[in-house]
Amino acid sequence: MAVPRPTLLFFSCVFLLLSCEFLQIESLSVGINYGQIANNLPSPHRVKWLLQSLNIKRVKLYDADPNVLTAFLNTEVEFIVGIGNENVSAMVDPVKAQAWVQQHVQVYLPNTRITCITVGNEIYTGNDTALKTNLLPAIQSVYQALVTLGLDKQVNVTTAHKLDILGSSYPPSAGSFRPDVAEYLQPLLNFHSITKSPFLINAYPYFAYKANPGNVPLEYVLFQPNAGVTDPNTKLNYDNMLYAQLDSVYAAIQAMGHTDIEVKISETGWPSKGDPDEPGANPQYAAIYIGNLLQRIEMKQGTPLKPYVPVDTYVFALFNEDMKPGPASERNYGLFNPDGSPAYNIGLNGYLPPLTSDATTMVVNLVSLLVFTSIAMILA
Repeated sequence: MAVPRPTLLFFSCVFLLLSCEFLQIESLSVGINYGQIANNLPSPHRVKWLLQSLNIKRVKLYDADPNVLTAFLNTEVEFIVGIGNENVSAMVDPVKAQAWVQQHVQVYLPNTRITCITVGNEIYTGNDTALKTNLLPAIQSVYQALVTLGLDKQVNVTTAHKLDILGSSYPPSAGSFRPDVAEYLQPLLNFHSITKSPFLINAYPYFAYKANPGNVPLEYVLFQPNAGVTDPNTKLNYDNMLYAQLDSVYAAIQAMGHTDIEVKISETGWPSKGDPDEPGANPQYAAIYIGNLLQRIEMKQGTPLKPYVPVDTYVFALFNEDMKPGPASERNYGLFNPDGSPAYNIGLNGYLPPLTSDATTMVVNLVSLLVFTSIAMILA
């Protein structure tokens, strides 16, 4: 008896999905920020194929989008999920914090690999004093929720900082935090030390070049050959600004009494387009910056201060996001355009499947339904 065509299509799609999950190919060491402030992005299911074709297995979200987390069920991709600034103060309440963890993290484990929660983004350099005060208690509540649920060994909690938390960054060995930020950071650093969670920093050498292109050597910010800058205190030579920025943060943390906290770069990137008053925002420089950065990451290179600790980096961002506010550069940090074409050429040519047909959508929905049914049975 002939097998109906929809049935053949179903089993073909399932076979392709399963075979893709078991491909054993060495992955890129870099992580990627997956922002979604846009009205033209591909569906998470299509993005899954794109990331798998690129062998990118670490993704940072700015929320805990169920559509994304469901699309990546039973893949090897590790996720950082986020609690937005608007929800941070609510997390001070332990009951609400535990409810959030149950709804946005526990329900997906272990099928979707969630390894970190960021509570807020760049809060300490904002103007909301109440939010700054609430950040650490919120982080502690989320952490306690993980402990209560038995998830603290597989999921850590942190927050991401803007680089201007530094009051001094040159030379790197003299790095120190701004006095108005230090009062908040001291107890936060104590938390990181106890829980072994990372200190995240959003670092953009592009901003330094944009602010002062006449005095910031382009080669120094683009990882191109140059004489570098020697720290007069340590005699360490820096041939690029990003590593100098990272070691400045390490020095600032050490100045506050901690040498046991790992610093990770939660965002770095270079825009491929900008406004007329945004020097350097072009595809040529973006390709050089990201291309050279990826080379160094794949070499597992450390900074001059931490030569044996590979720089853990999440590139910003996966897609250009057409609805982001601010200057044109803000909408043009993506490695890819929403149609899957590269924003510039660095040799990353991934596969973004075409828009799903009605039949394929039926299969995806059916698979998702089966997955959520299984999850519900587990939690029941």
